[in-house]
Amino acid sequence: MSFAAPFWLFLFLPLAWLIRHRESGFFLRITQPDRSSGNPGFRTQVRSKLSLLRWIALVMLILAMARPQRKWEEEKIKADALDIVLSMDISPSMLSKDFDPDRLTVAKRVAAEFVEKRPHDRIGLVAFSAEAFTQCPLITDRRVVETFINELAVGRLDDGTAIGMGLATAVNRLKDSPSRSKIVVLLTDGENNAGYIAPLKAAEIAHTLGIRVYTVGIGTEGVVMSPAQRNSDGSYSFAPRFTKFDTNLLAEIATATEGKFYRAFSERDLEAIYAEIDQLEKTKIEVSTVRRSKDYYHWLIGAAVLLLLLEILGTWGILRSITP
Repeated sequence: MSFAAPFWLFLFLPLAWLIRHRESGFFLRITQPDRSSGNPGFRTQVRSKLSLLRWIALVMLILAMARPQRKWEEEKIKADALDIVLSMDISPSMLSKDFDPDRLTVAKRVAAEFVEKRPHDRIGLVAFSAEAFTQCPLITDRRVVETFINELAVGRLDDGTAIGMGLATAVNRLKDSPSRSKIVVLLTDGENNAGYIAPLKAAEIAHTLGIRVYTVGIGTEGVVMSPAQRNSDGSYSFAPRFTKFDTNLLAEIATATEGKFYRAFSERDLEAIYAEIDQLEKTKIEVSTVRRSKDYYHWLIGAAVLLLLLEILGTWGILRSITP
């Protein structure tokens, strides 16, 4: 709360002086002489206090002239948002131990941090291994997207790596999007060895629809502890295995869609990759600030008038002394 015209508050100085010297004749008191003898009655006692209403009313009028008001600011945000689909590999090799604790866990955490930094965009999630499915459609609720990312798990689909299917499913989520900027972030750790849609064909479709694809190859090449076989309870047995990438394919997909190919050998690499994508694909935001205020002086004026009317009514009306 603040005052729009605080200089009127200086009137409290002479008002305080008048109240202090009210018995000296400087301020006209509207009273009736008490001609009764003995102890004053109830009405007389009340009438003697009615002048307080006048002083309170004057205080309220001074406050009203100072114009008490509440001020606040409203921010209106206009965002030219992006539509982003994260297409993530959940094949068994994503459980390889060259990342701590494994590739998928790290990929999920970094992807969730990426989503958290983009409050104005619509983000969807696609998971793929030997086939692909939409884990989360395009939505603006970051918490929901992060929940779906955290629920990604190996073993829900047949083993394999269908990069073309993962990309095509993501493109399908974006094809009817009205957004001017549409991107796919495709993360995988292996070679395309499954699916009925060729990765470069999916990239061609993406380019036709104006969709830019950023491809991320995660993991180290060489011998790493990787799943060797699936147990009857759904868990995996691990053994040293030689892993390799078809980095040329990922680079070709990115080039064909005017995107970029990245290679992540460590968790720090992956964090830097998502940070760079975040900078390259910035959402245009316009913030306009609107200042508003609400005055309360009319409430004080109304209260002051009411108090003065009560004093007049009490003095000259129901509490008036009638002397014979």
